[in-house]
Parts: sequence; structure tokens; C-alpha cells
Amino acid sequence: MCGIVGYIGKKEQATEVLLDGLRRLEYRGYDSAGVAVCRGRRCSRVRAVGKVAALAEKMRTRSQDAPVGIAHTRWATHGKPSVKNAHPHTAGRITLVHNGIIENYRAIKERLEAEGRTFTSDTDSEVVAHLIDYCLETTSDFPAAVRMALGQLRGAYALLILSREHSDTLIAVKQSSPLVMGVADDALIFASDAAAIVSHTCRVLYVQDGEMVVAHRTNDGVSYTLQSLSGARRTRAIQTLSWDATQAQKDGYAHFMLKEIMEQPQVITDALRGRTDVSAGDVRLGGLSAVMDRLRSIRRVVIVSCGTSYHAGLIGAYMIEEHAGIVATAEYASEFRYRSPQLDEQTAVIAISQSGETADTLAAVEEARRKGALTLGVVNVVGSAIARAVDAGIYTHAGSEISVASTKAFTSQLVVLSLLTVCLARQRGMSVAQGKRIVRALRALPKHVDAICKRHTDIRRIARSYARYDNMLYIGRKYNYPLALEGALKIKEISYVHAEGYATGEMKHGPIALIDAAFPTVAIAPRDSVYEKSVSGIEEIRARDGAVLAITTPDGRTVQSLANHHLVVPNTEEMLLPILCAVPLQLLAYYVGVARGVDVDTPRNLAKSVTVE
Repeated sequence: MCGIVGYIGKKEQATEVLLDGLRRLEYRGYDSAGVAVCRGRRCSRVRAVGKVAALAEKMRTRSQDAPVGIAHTRWATHGKPSVKNAHPHTAGRITLVHNGIIENYRAIKERLEAEGRTFTSDTDSEVVAHLIDYCLETTSDFPAAVRMALGQLRGAYALLILSREHSDTLIAVKQSSPLVMGVADDALIFASDAAAIVSHTCRVLYVQDGEMVVAHRTNDGVSYTLQSLSGARRTRAIQTLSWDATQAQKDGYAHFMLKEIMEQPQVITDALRGRTDVSAGDVRLGGLSAVMDRLRSIRRVVIVSCGTSYHAGLIGAYMIEEHAGIVATAEYASEFRYRSPQLDEQTAVIAISQSGETADTLAAVEEARRKGALTLGVVNVVGSAIARAVDAGIYTHAGSEISVASTKAFTSQLVVLSLLTVCLARQRGMSVAQGKRIVRALRALPKHVDAICKRHTDIRRIARSYARYDNMLYIGRKYNYPLALEGALKIKEISYVHAEGYATGEMKHGPIALIDAAFPTVAIAPRDSVYEKSVSGIEEIRARDGAVLAITTPDGRTVQSLANHHLVVPNTEEMLLPILCAVPLQLLAYYVGVARGVDVDTPRNLAKSVTVE
């Protein structure tokens, strides 16, 4: 969940590269930051609580140019935000930054304290620095000492490690936490996210679990070796990223979140490109070609994901069960392993993750593979851990998503799940005519979403009326019940309003007790197969003086007449309505957050990519 950056190069520009990288990782969420650089046998370190700007100001009066360095933005897991708990951590000869959680750090710490070592922070990360330094007492071989220490760790980590006695060497290691190495002409740049690298190079190597990179600097430039944690040499080709630094610019928008909402017509176009065949009423998913025969025999689908991706998975399960006739459920990936899920070769486990690095979702994939299930991935990041771990998958092609709250990634996931539904349904008897109807509706989505986005000022005006409330209820039925969960999550994340998402039919089983003039409801009620039931729910709220903001379609006249405010989305196929209804919900959350003075791109306590369990 933290951000890490490392630099080793021919030029003494570590500080510049590291600070630039930290700024590009600010969207991930953090509470403190720090930099350490080395020249010769001297390593200097600067740390600060708060924004990267506070760190840069602290460094402004200090000469920090050096050819080697590491940097970090911390999201607290062990110990409160403070300078002493900020990274980098130093112990004896070792300075390091760490992303992840060391599960057995207490036992190691107690053993090292018995050896006379003193700790200055509350973190698990400082324990790793002490352990490596302790191992250096038995060998002068820096990589060997690191391997010796790693053999004693249990947990997740991406580590960038410096040694005062080996100041021209930077070691990077990975286990269940993202790490990528950028290869420039005269430098190597390491980071937890390619966003910190792409302004310098698009040539990258994704470090895999159980691998170590030993990077070395000479007067002629830099070199590296890739090896396993046993020391065996490995080789792997360098990849070229299609993503570039311009995607991390606001392009005149006030916030990344608004920009990413407005990008959704193009994102949906990209997710559909080359994948639909109107004449055949079918779809083509190249990423699944190797498993198409096995998909025909699948009798059960389990979708595993977290947060916003979980809500997309719930909607996907509705789609697959209704149209493909396959038993389908969605599960929280964070709970999946702990109830001994019953899986077999006729089960497909679909993992959804924007980053492709979500620790709980990756663990769920590993559990599914152990039990013989077919594993599929729906991810955005090419080469990510989940993309590598699954049997086959579909990329969402949403591009870089900078704002912590997911918007365009969510809609792209729903588009991909729609395509997968058609694929599975056509294998199982969906008619060509029905396939054509859905494919045409999919192709019409970009223009529909564009029309909604162009009405964002209307949504902004309505949002001002709701910004004064501290509590809200979101309701929906069938496909739009999971969307009610997502709408409530968005407004919680972005405006700090307490909101609950409920199935409309469940409202009278408890939540209706909360309804009064000070507790408004957002009702997602398009003219669909459960429209009349939705109308009944809204009437129950209005009978108790509850204000209602309704999301409906042009033919939802009754809902429009009952609601205090309403927002209209175009008609489309029922299973695709959540894609359209999501956009006004995202804009509502955004404008309520702005009206309440929240930093909507980086809301408090949240991180973009959750890479720890």
C-alpha cells in the first residue's frame, strides 16, 4: 500500500528522480515520506510526516545529490504516523524501504533485542533492516546477507536495500508485493508502480515473487543481475509499456477523479475494441482462447474481489447466472480462503482487480489453483501479479487510474463482465438474435455515457442540496442492488458521509427506522423488470418524509414524480443499466465531496492499491 522508489545511475541525480517518483505515487495514499541517498560510504536520510511537499521543503536546504538512493511514502500499518516510523529505516550499515507486512516480526525483534540491538521505531520494517545488518556480521557478501535474512521472514514485502559498505549497489527483492524495474540508458529506477518510472523510461522488468535484483554502478554505467532467493541466475526479456506519463496529468480538470469519470466513454470504447461481432451476435476474447474448451464444461462461477471490484463482481454474477444459466456467486476475496471453499475442475474462479496486485485477491487465486479450479483474471495492469497467476484473463484497458476512488476501472470491469457473459451464454444456447441485441447495446454505451457526462453541471447543482447531510441510504433492486452498495461506498470514500447500500426490498427490514427529513435516500430505479417494486420502496420513503434522489430512465415517469430530485440515464439492455447509472452516482459523490471541502483524489486513510492482507 506504500509507495517505494529507488534510483541507481551514472549521474548524481537520485534526489530529483526520487522526489519526482514520490509525487507520482501520491495518489496511492500515504501519511509520511522519506528519502535516503548514498555517495561513497556516506548515506544521508530525510523524513517528514505529511505530504511529499513537506519532505521536499525539508530537503531544500540540504545538498542531497547522489548516484544512489531510495524513497518511500508510508501508509501506516505498524505504529502511528511519525518521523520515527517513517521510512527509510536504518540499522547499522543497512538502510531500506519496505512495502508489505512482516508477519513474524515480533519474534525476530525479540531475538535481536536479546542480542543487544535497540529499536527506534514501532515498525516491522526496521526489524528487517536490523536482521540484514545482523546477517552482515557473518558474511561480507551483501546479497548473501540479504538472502540469509529473507529466509527468516514470513509475510509480504517489496524491499529496496542499501549498505553503507556497498554504496554502489542497490538490492531489490519481492514477495507478494508489487515491484517493477525501469531500464533507462544510464540508470535503473525501481518502484512499486510504473507511474513513478514512465517519465524516465517505458522499458521495464516486472520483478516476480521470490526474485532479487542486484544492481551495481560503475564509472561506465549500471548493470544488474536477476536471481532467485537461492542465488540462481535468471533471465527475462524487458517489456515496453504502452502507458506514458501524460496519463498522470489532470488535463485542465480540477481533480483526477473528475477527469477519470469524463474519460469513461473512451474507456468503454477501448474495453470493447476488437471484441464484438454484431453480425454473429457474439464476442471475441483473445485472452480466453486457450481455455475456451474448458469454459464449455464449467458448471459454477465464483467471482473474487475486494471493494469496488467486489461490487462489479456482484453485478457480473447476476449477468452470468441470468444469461448463461451458470450458478454464479461473488465473494469477498479477503474472506474466501478462510471458509474452506469447495472448488473443483468444473468451477471457474474469476479474480477482478484494477491493480492486479490486490493481496487478498491474489491469495484467493492461489487457493483456487490449489483446488483445481480454472482461474481467470479481469485486471487493468499488464504483467501484474494476478495477470501472471491466472490460467487466462481479460484486460480492461482502462488506462492509468490515479484517483484513489475507482470510477473508470469499475465501468470497464462491468463492460468486460458483460462481454464474458455473452461469451459464456453463446456457448450455452443464447440465440444469435439475443446476442446481436446485447452486442449492439454494448456498442452504444460510449455515446450514452458521453451524454450523461455532458450533464455534469446539473448533477453538481443537485449535489449541493445533499452536501449538508451526514447520513444517506442507497437502494436498488436486482442488477442495481450491487450498484447501491457501490454508490454508498463512493460517497463514503469521497465525502466522509456515512452511507449504507441496501437492496430495496430489505429496506423495511430495518433501515426504514432511520428515515426522516434529515436522512435522504438515493434510489436507483430505472424502468426495468423490477421497476414497480422499486416504485413501492420509494413511496414508503416518501410516506416518512424522506427526501429521495432517484436515478431512472426517460420512461420512469412515476419515479420522477415521486422523487425530490431525479437524474435520467438512457434506456439500454437491463444488464447494462448499472454501467449507465454508475456515472451519475460517481459525479454525485465527487461534487458532494468537493462541496464539503474533501481532498477527493486522496481521501484520508485510504490507499489506491491494497497490497497487504
